[in-house]
Amino acid sequence: MFGLTEEQQQLRREVRSFAEREIAPHVSRWDEASEFPHDAVKKLGPMGLLGIIFPETLGGAGLGYVEYVLAIEELSRVDGSIGIIVAAHTSLCANHIMLAGSDEQRQRWIPRLAGGAWLGCWGLTEPGSGSDAGGARTTAVRTNAGWMLNGSKTFITNGTYADCAVILAVTDQAKGTHGGISAFAVEKGTPGFRHGKKENKLGLRASDTSELIFEDCVVPEENLLGKVGEGFRDAMRVLDGGRISIAALSLGIARGAFDAAMAYAQQRRQFGKAISEFQAIQFKLADMATQLDAAWLLTMRAARMKDAGQRVTLASSMAKLYAGEAACRICDEGVQIHGGYGFIKDYPAEKFYRDVKLCTIGEGTSEIQRMVIARELLGSKPSRG
Repeated sequence: MFGLTEEQQQLRREVRSFAEREIAPHVSRWDEASEFPHDAVKKLGPMGLLGIIFPETLGGAGLGYVEYVLAIEELSRVDGSIGIIVAAHTSLCANHIMLAGSDEQRQRWIPRLAGGAWLGCWGLTEPGSGSDAGGARTTAVRTNAGWMLNGSKTFITNGTYADCAVILAVTDQAKGTHGGISAFAVEKGTPGFRHGKKENKLGLRASDTSELIFEDCVVPEENLLGKVGEGFRDAMRVLDGGRISIAALSLGIARGAFDAAMAYAQQRRQFGKAISEFQAIQFKLADMATQLDAAWLLTMRAARMKDAGQRVTLASSMAKLYAGEAACRICDEGVQIHGGYGFIKDYPAEKFYRDVKLCTIGEGTSEIQRMVIARELLGSKPSRG
């Protein structure tokens, strides 16, 4: 499909088989109880799915973003909660260490994260600063013992269960995002570091979203990731890849909704025939399939550019924006095709509908993506790939 190699197609088949075998039977229970899927997540490490984009020398699978997109898509096709758990762990936490960390830091943390021994999270958002990262209030002050962190982060995926958190903190309030924010790795069990409230969410309920709280939390100097003051710049590089993750999450949820709608339309009979024989339903399915393929192509372009070492700020924002919004439309139509059955939990349409909304919010809202795209078009004017 669309130029995938046989190895990539095989990976897709293997992840789909795993998702249908190990995840699908439990989705409803996890969702209803907001239960974190510990057993399923533990199985992802030995499969290489928690370290796809990291080199084999560091315990990763040594593959690229194309393979990463395929894995996130197939996991999310069955349950977006699993997709976002993997995305936050891989492209945010571990990838920040990979991009900004020293060789010693990579050797220290990446093998444990890539192999699944540890779960990771990434903390940028705060109660008073979401899209406006310059409004961050979590501080890091240098002391004789290292760096003392105080403050809190919110909406942190994997926050309750993470063994390692990458945290953005203000080290020079006067400089703001232009040299005043630094990044730190904070390990579970560090005195003064704890998780707070676990959020009760609309969708993606099996994934954990919680607060992180820092009260005179001291981390050693060697836990500083990158240079002092360059944390925000590094975070933006991390988000270039993270937005590809959310595009892949969008694709998976949308594909699950489309597959469910197709199956239902061919099975459901009204007026003596399957509703798929009515033009109104056919047009819905046609639009859904077209939008899904368009989103897939935008996402794959960004993934291929990332694998080629090209700058992907524009491409990843376009992919994230379009895939997220198209997925919302596809899931909406999925409910509509199911009619009244789309509104009850006996069918998967309503869960896809609830899960997908996060894709226009997380890792930069649709409005922020439009700002990024416009800035890229009107400013640096990079190649469109």
